[in-house]
Parts: sequence; C-alpha cells; structure tokens
Amino acid sequence: MKIILTEDVEKLGQAGELVEVKDGYGRNFLIPQGKAVLATKGAIAELELMKKRAALKAELTVQEAKDLAQLLEATSVTIPVTTGEDDKIHGTVTNVQIAEALEEREILIDRRNISIDGEVKALGEYTATVNLLGDLKPTVKFWVVKDE
Repeated sequence: MKIILTEDVEKLGQAGELVEVKDGYGRNFLIPQGKAVLATKGAIAELELMKKRAALKAELTVQEAKDLAQLLEATSVTIPVTTGEDDKIHGTVTNVQIAEALEEREILIDRRNISIDGEVKALGEYTATVNLLGDLKPTVKFWVVKDE
C-alpha cells in the first residue's frame, strides 16, 4: 500500500514522503492516527503542490527577509473602523485587515503570519508582530481610526 506521510514517523520517513507499507499497518494505524493519507492521484497532486509552495518559501532568503523586516518596522498603516458611543469600536481589528492594509502599500504578508499584540477595543495606536523567518519578527504599527 502506498501512502503519503503527513508527519514524521520514526523508522519510516519524513512528512511529505511517499512510502510503501504493509496494508494492515497503513489502514489500521497510520491513516486512523492521522500520520498518513492514502496515495491517490489527488493526494499525490496535492503533495506536489505542497512541495512547490515549500520551494517558494525557501526562496525567501535571509537577506530578503531582513530587508522586508526593516520595511515593516518603518511602516505604519491605518485601519478605519465604525464606532459607537464613547468611540468604542464595533467588533475588533483582525490580522486580515492588517494584511489588507499592508497589501495596499504593496507589502504582501500572509495573514496567518500576523499576530496582534493585545486586544484592540478602542481607537488608538497598536502594534502587530509579523513572523517572517526563524527569529525574525518585526513589528508593524497600526492606527485604529474612526471611519468617516
């Protein structure tokens, strides 16, 4: 039986590898435990796509990441929100809104790599941390302002 490992399995292989195992081991242990998936045509195509994404991610060299970190540290964005009484905001500011504001400035950051430092419940200045590469975690200032 051919399977694709979804996580590292000792003495079998690394995550993302296509391996051959005995039917019972794959069907009764690896697949139910979520350690592997059956190697169908679709799963193999998805594996190739994941490998391409990993290659693109690896292209972000350390120097490019440092340049992007400097750019992010020097950047501040404005997030317009609707407010109610006493200038309290409706809802909250999310990492998606920050990613969109950065995209307007032609800085492409995946929303999953942005984490907001603290809760955003009122108008004002806040910071968000961007997880780029390893220990490289620049902060971005963003202003929460009343939507006109």
